[in-house]
Amino acid sequence: MLIGLVIGTVVASRKHERLVGSKIQIVQPLDPRSSAPQGSPFVAVDAVGAGVGEQVLVVQGSAARTAVDIENSPVDATIVGIIDQFEIGA
Repeated sequence: MLIGLVIGTVVASRKHERLVGSKIQIVQPLDPRSSAPQGSPFVAVDAVGAGVGEQVLVVQGSAARTAVDIENSPVDATIVGIIDQFEIGA
């Protein structure tokens, strides 16, 4: 699982049949210690209704497909939570 920031939305009028009705977001991974951008942005299916500017929890790989209950689909990352706040001990 990783922490990211939703930085955009993907609009696709044509997409794989198993993704019809799914919202797709662009996520920028964040360093959990500093909240600074870390790595390249990627696309993720949104299972929780996150919006641009929100920090989110993301799962990848087979967990991403399980999270949206879309077996045998081309899902590689899924937003599974919207973060209200997080704290790292010293």
